[in-house]
Amino acid sequence: MTLHFINAMLIDPENGTEFSGSVTVDGAFISAVTAGGIANPIGEVIDCRGKFLAPGIVDLGVKVCEPGERHKESYRSAGLAAAKGGVTTMVTRPDTTPAIDSPETLEFVTRRANEASPVHVLPMAALTKGREGREMTEIGFLMDAGAVAFTDCDHVITDTRVFSRALTYARSLGALVIAHPQEPVLSKGAAATSGKFASLRGLPAVSAMAERMALDRDMALVEMTGAKYHADQITTARALPPLARAKANGLDVTAGVGIHHLTLNALDVANYRTFFKLKPPLREEEDRLAMVEAVASGLIDIVCSMHTPQDEESKRLPFEEAASGAVGLETLLPAALRLWHSGMITLPQLWRALSFNPAQRLGLPSGRLAAGAPADLVLFDGHTPFVMDRATLRSKSRNTPFDGVRMQGKVLTTYVSGACVYTA
Repeated sequence: MTLHFINAMLIDPENGTEFSGSVTVDGAFISAVTAGGIANPIGEVIDCRGKFLAPGIVDLGVKVCEPGERHKESYRSAGLAAAKGGVTTMVTRPDTTPAIDSPETLEFVTRRANEASPVHVLPMAALTKGREGREMTEIGFLMDAGAVAFTDCDHVITDTRVFSRALTYARSLGALVIAHPQEPVLSKGAAATSGKFASLRGLPAVSAMAERMALDRDMALVEMTGAKYHADQITTARALPPLARAKANGLDVTAGVGIHHLTLNALDVANYRTFFKLKPPLREEEDRLAMVEAVASGLIDIVCSMHTPQDEESKRLPFEEAASGAVGLETLLPAALRLWHSGMITLPQLWRALSFNPAQRLGLPSGRLAAGAPADLVLFDGHTPFVMDRATLRSKSRNTPFDGVRMQGKVLTTYVSGACVYTA
């Protein structure tokens, strides 16, 4: 079937442009992108009425709680939430119960995802067995089973010898390793970032230097092994210089940041609001501004939701005891548009980090608005105001820090491989 999207404001992150034009889709792929209109279109015509049309978001680092905690999030509920949020590809984390550390477990979740999710799902696998940091997984077999990257998530490998061996083996297979740069001893038990606010609230805190120290170690190991490395979240200004040096030295290194660290700061915790408890904890406003600037300049490559569902029982606890994490699939786009509305970043820069760069890092053909690219598209109104109500979220868990917040920007339709999977 042929679709013609006309009268659209197109966002092309690959070329860094934004222009009025039309997109033609034949089957599962884009066949043409043109400035202006289409003469005598044959097929279904979709009038976008001047709204924004962009490549679907590739969300790197989504937690889906199958197997083990399906009551928090399933592939069905996560897929519906992703479609509503304009996310056309979820790259899922292996921090499940049990961890995804064997080909059998990976094949199980892949089958569940294909059966239940309306959007693409690409699984990551654990780097060490049980994410315990002692013995690396069968990286080659897991790649054959479909793993697109390897990570122990927030379980930092403390044994440098184990981590260096894993990086060396991953390099020999061309595998991407994703790490969580936080010094584990300093970070243990921390619920906030060190500073006046944490002291006044009496919260156990960690210095921003813990991130810098861990990243310095990881960059040394990457230089030694030559592995492909991605830092899942860079959240402090102190970590940016070693990242810049690694890139300048030609290391195969990229970095990401979660949307909550781009749009919230430590003061948002206010009176112990546990929906704002994240890992790593929210940072100072100076750090947040530095992260936004790093995304705009391209030093930080990827923006993701770091979607981490937690049920009511694990969040309705004293702040120190509450589980870390927040859902973000449905709020990623309107939260990211805050940066555009404030004039801090352009839409092509934003979509480069949301879609093009994560697709490139994983070797995917998506994330582009060009002939031959997959027809994974999101049509959205960047200006529609609304008040976020967590009761309307499609995720099973509704632990969003944006509950009751005024936001701008709504997804109108989402297309995956040319098929409409969500309509507002």
